[in-house]
Amino acid sequence: MKFMKLGSKPDSFQGDEKDQRFVASELAADIIVHVGEVKFHLHKIRLNSFPSALHQIVYSKWSDRYMQFPLLSKSYLLQKLLMASNDDKVDEICITDIPGGATAFETCAKFCYGMTVTLNAHNVAATRCAAEYLEMHETVEKGNLAYKIEVFLRTSIFRSWKDSIIVLHTTRSLLPWAEDLELITHCIDSIASNACVDTSKVEWSYTYNRKQLLSEVLNPQQWNGVRKQNQVPKDWWVEDLFELQVHFFKKIILAISARGRMSSQVIGAALEAYTCHRLSSLGRESMRKGGDSMTTSFVETVISLLPLEKGSVSSKFLLRLLKVGNLLSIGETGKKELTKRIGRQLEDASVRDLLIPASAESAMYDIDMILSLVEEFNCSALASGNSRTVVAKLVDGYLLEVAQDPNLPLSKFVDLAELVPNELRPLHDQLYHAIDAYLKGHPALGKRERKRLCGLLNCKKLSVDACAHALQNERLPLRMVVQIMYVEHMRVSISMASCQGGCSRSAMATETQDAPVDSSGDDGRSINNGKTTRGMVLPKKILKKLLSSTGQSGENNGSSDASGSPILANPEKQKLTPPRKARHSVS
Repeated sequence: MKFMKLGSKPDSFQGDEKDQRFVASELAADIIVHVGEVKFHLHKIRLNSFPSALHQIVYSKWSDRYMQFPLLSKSYLLQKLLMASNDDKVDEICITDIPGGATAFETCAKFCYGMTVTLNAHNVAATRCAAEYLEMHETVEKGNLAYKIEVFLRTSIFRSWKDSIIVLHTTRSLLPWAEDLELITHCIDSIASNACVDTSKVEWSYTYNRKQLLSEVLNPQQWNGVRKQNQVPKDWWVEDLFELQVHFFKKIILAISARGRMSSQVIGAALEAYTCHRLSSLGRESMRKGGDSMTTSFVETVISLLPLEKGSVSSKFLLRLLKVGNLLSIGETGKKELTKRIGRQLEDASVRDLLIPASAESAMYDIDMILSLVEEFNCSALASGNSRTVVAKLVDGYLLEVAQDPNLPLSKFVDLAELVPNELRPLHDQLYHAIDAYLKGHPALGKRERKRLCGLLNCKKLSVDACAHALQNERLPLRMVVQIMYVEHMRVSISMASCQGGCSRSAMATETQDAPVDSSGDDGRSINNGKTTRGMVLPKKILKKLLSSTGQSGENNGSSDASGSPILANPEKQKLTPPRKARHSVS
């Protein structure tokens, strides 16, 4: 840490328990300065005993005494205040708003007495602001305190990485003086310039306890084919800024972005690290209660700083920010901005990331927000065919996760499922399990609601395992079971026909010996040509319902299902019982 020493005399300031500060001297103090609750007993020359017209003459005549106790000679403010005093013996001055308080005033007073003063990054900003308040300029006396501090700041403090950060941190209690003196501006410029330096030229110490960026791990810098040791990560600078207030951090990020020498991915990673650190101190219970205006403002500021480029910040971070925003009830503008950004890269999210708690106590998850995200994704012109397939799986996984929420309306479940085009679901297995979970979590659903729910399924896109599970699922409507039976019947028939047409009898016999049929009936499987096919084993309850409904053709003919099963269209010409070759004995 850089420092500067001023003065040569020993420190003779003393104090007592009553907030009294005085200078150990043979001469009695003749001026009392009140700074807050602290009283300073100091010395002066009685300028007010002379007529104002003779002020300049007296000032020159008594210059030797000024040099002995030069408090007034260096502070034009104190001169003006004493000139206005009416007491001829002991003057008292009240200073209530000096930046830096009593500590900064004492530092300035010691400088006036010629005592040794050490300035560093922790006290230089407060002392500079106090010197400005006391008007300790060059026009009052050459080599005054304000000038000396300015030189120290330019030549030392603003050239040091950590000193600039410390000074910036101390200025938060010195506003507006620190702003008017451009201390904050100079600190921001210094920090931003150092952050943008090429990593090969970073020779000062910094704090880094996180993992490096994935791009740096995969593509390490090399020199003559040998990886450099102790490589400086591109976001090396952010952890040293963790304790800065968000308005300071915002100024730094804007200054870095304006220079145009740092990628949006690095800026995004820095923003993510800073935000997560700051939010970690805020408990979940506190956020549930709405936090406070400062926390809400913090989240909205972070949203405004997000880089525009897609992928500059992770979907996981954006969704976490959205969760916090929901709990803190941030403005609609911030929510819309987050929704837009997440929707553009929704394929990078996970089901767990999408589990956003609902703000209302009646529901577990905010499915309306997920509807908005998927709609935003569907409207994105940047979404590729592969990313759309990934999002389709993501939606089905989310539906499976939230299906058993007893307060989830059927209309919301169906609306979200229908946002995924049918062609993006090569298999309907996960959607089937989500529907089954919804039926299980909502046993009071009526016949019409069950029919609407199961209408989302395409039985032809169910795998063999899913069909086997569905055929034994008593929660499904009977019509759906019949459709699945027909699909399995056709699947087995096609498989057997293909096997008979493509293989000779001898080859089939050889394969049969290699893969014998397990007739134990434990798992309901039959093996044809080395491929496993689930047997269509029905529970007795479903089978009784099925047999009892064969005569009820009016209902079956009155409505058609999504799969267009011929069994339902003409029940007299089709048999409901699967072919014997595809069934196993039921014990």
